[in-house]
Amino acid sequence: MTVRRVGEVVRTAQRLAVVRLAAESPDRAELPSVGTRVIDESLSEVGEIVHVFGPVDRPYVAVSPDDGVSLPQLVGQPLYAR
Repeated sequence: MTVRRVGEVVRTAQRLAVVRLAAESPDRAELPSVGTRVIDESLSEVGEIVHVFGPVDRPYVAVSPDDGVSLPQLVGQPLYAR
């Protein structure tokens, strides 16, 4: 299983986690796709990317959390793509 850093949760909005993409992945070919599953540092499933938006040089992604995931506890945490 390949895991790569997506970015850090910067806020929550409309029952989604808003993630600022990591600065080290500006290549559009490396942008995560809608439908990509994301995990936290403990390798626990967090949710799924449902939208990519924002500035082209460093976009954001919106993550729809899985049932039982506490959105407020994700703020400030890094997320990773499987």
